Amino acid sequence: MKAIIAASDKTAQIISKEVRPLKYGEALLDMECCGVCHTDLHVKNADFGDVSGTTLGHEGIGIVKEIGEGVTSLKVGDRASVAWFYAGCGHCEYCVSGRETLCREVINAGYTVDGGMAEQCIVKADYAVKVPDGLSSEAASSITCAGVTTYKAIKEAQIKPGEWLFISGLGGLGNLALQYAKNVFNHKVIAVDINDDQLAFAKELGADITLNPLNCKVSEEIQSLTGGAHAAVVTAVAKSAFNESVNSVRAGARIVAVGLPSDSMDLNIPRLVLDGIQVVGSLVGTRTDLQEAFQFGAEGKVVPKCELRPMEDINDIFSEMEQGKFTGRMVIDFRNKTE
Repeated sequence: MKAIIAASDKTAQIISKEVRPLKYGEALLDMECCGVCHTDLHVKNADFGDVSGTTLGHEGIGIVKEIGEGVTSLKVGDRASVAWFYAGCGHCEYCVSGRETLCREVINAGYTVDGGMAEQCIVKADYAVKVPDGLSSEAASSITCAGVTTYKAIKEAQIKPGEWLFISGLGGLGNLALQYAKNVFNHKVIAVDINDDQLAFAKELGADITLNPLNCKVSEEIQSLTGGAHAAVVTAVAKSAFNESVNSVRAGARIVAVGLPSDSMDLNIPRLVLDGIQVVGSLVGTRTDLQEAFQFGAEGKVVPKCELRPMEDINDIFSEMEQGKFTGRMVIDFRNKTE
């Protein structure tokens, strides 16, 4: 089979790989598609350590071709996910308390184990979430990571319908965060991005306020227009976005960190203490979160913007991603193979 791997020269390469025999509890998927995430860019660039030779991808959707001994959660013909949370240990304090993504022995697709950017992929059957009818595979691929990550983050924000949510960064994650916030949680949304095209797209999706930090003082505008956001979800990858969120929320607000900039965040500790502001991190989502996020997609409440691309475009996609050239999600399509 063909697979896209992280190469030692920090590029992505297409190679041929043999599929090993299935072990107990595993299933083999014929891949239909796999979205390209900013985390894949980090893995390819060895930002989290050198994993050259590993098949990239954790936004994969495939059809079950074969199941191994002991598999009861999937059957041949099911559509299922290949997610960043590939598997946990199943018995630690996090796995047994609904916080499985924090498992200290977690396995991540496309990083510590081969992922979904290949014509076939092996999954731990109990951790692969089935895709409901009515949701296309390319849309499901985006929800497998970007969608469930933002869905979980909005849950972590812990605000009520009708309250103001500040979303910083309206790219592949942020536009889905906006849709979940508006169409599932019924929040009022302030969308912030330095890219006017992203902001125009956010407006189309129902953002109540759109702001560009290059054109205004975001925190002052938000405080003036709303009295301060009740919560913030920061998907941007710039330190300035995290710092701006602290100044844009009201007393008692919660800031949910999702993006992964390399620098440290500046925290005004007296402001945090005196105004009771909480800052929390939110890491992807559990299997239950993904089931819920898929269902809202199947119901049409969240519609990912996807563009299907061939495997051969992978390095172009990474380059375009670094330059901020697209809105929505680029998705590798394995259904139309080139020889």
